[in-house]
Amino acid sequence: MSEQILNHLQEKVAHANQQSQVIRITGSGTKDWFGNKLQGEVLSTKEYSGILSYQPDELVITVKSGTSLKEVEEALAGKNQQFAFEPPHFGCGATVGGMVASGLAGPGRVSAGGLRDFVLGAKIMNGQGQIMNFGGTVMKNVAGYDVSRLLPSSMGTIALLLDVSIKVLPKAAATATVSVAMEQSKAIHLMNLLASQPWPLNASAWVSENAGTLYLRLSGAKAAVQSATSAFYKTYGMQTMDHGEAKAFWMSLREQTHDWFKNDEQTTLWRLALPSTTEALDLGGETLIEWHGGQRWHRGSLDPKAVKALAQSLGGHASVFRAKEKTEQMLGSLKDHPLTAALVGVEDRLRKSFDPKGVFATGRLI
Repeated sequence: MSEQILNHLQEKVAHANQQSQVIRITGSGTKDWFGNKLQGEVLSTKEYSGILSYQPDELVITVKSGTSLKEVEEALAGKNQQFAFEPPHFGCGATVGGMVASGLAGPGRVSAGGLRDFVLGAKIMNGQGQIMNFGGTVMKNVAGYDVSRLLPSSMGTIALLLDVSIKVLPKAAATATVSVAMEQSKAIHLMNLLASQPWPLNASAWVSENAGTLYLRLSGAKAAVQSATSAFYKTYGMQTMDHGEAKAFWMSLREQTHDWFKNDEQTTLWRLALPSTTEALDLGGETLIEWHGGQRWHRGSLDPKAVKALAQSLGGHASVFRAKEKTEQMLGSLKDHPLTAALVGVEDRLRKSFDPKGVFATGRLI
């Protein structure tokens, strides 16, 4: 059955290549709102699903792109393991292919790294219907150019992802979340100060509710977590949250279901990726900060040209994450780390080699 599905995908891509048609790859569609407007004939990977191999002792899992992300995370949880970068689902049907294509990560990214850091290898189909393998299933495999690392955040515009091998990590022995009321500039300073010290700091967030509240998640050995919660209470007056409430809080940030994200559809949600030590920005509107200050969400109307110029002047970049209508000027770069001028040429040559007729050139990624 799997071979039949693979043949079907290959026939569709080869036909599109012959007819110079554009194909839009999709899984369950939970992230259809992300990126530029949708265009191209839909090619679904949902039926191409299943866990190909899982080696808990080797900390690696290999799955087909149409596999349910929930199914994979449940399999990992059964062995007390996880995707440490905490990928958001944005819907119950989210797939592994969509996870890789979007390249998004949750609160844990600041300590564990992004999805790109965990991709070990991939099997793909290029725009001519040819199947190719890159990377492997171990971190030390560095033979050749690591195309598999280019797939995260590519929004399906480079190739059709078939299978992917991803490194996983054990869950921490203990976790705790502490919080304290604190204004934004002091919170940014404290997040970075504590992150520079040997505390088991796993995630952080500052939410502009009332005067502002700082949240810190501690994760690691039980003794280390207990020591940190005690020290943070004595030094900063931080209170430890109930475990269930804390888990729900971080989940609500990951999935953007927290009350802060619930607003009128007319309100634009901006994402600014900045050096973590960047001072508080006076942009007006409401702000939510993650990743020790490295990721800043802003809710409100901003001049696209001005906010992008500001972010670039600070060594970062800005883009609209959600909006009723998006324009190319608003989107900016959706990449985790925008390419340098030199790498733009490399990626352009790679796309032309893989997909000379632009079968996957949907324009989703700006």
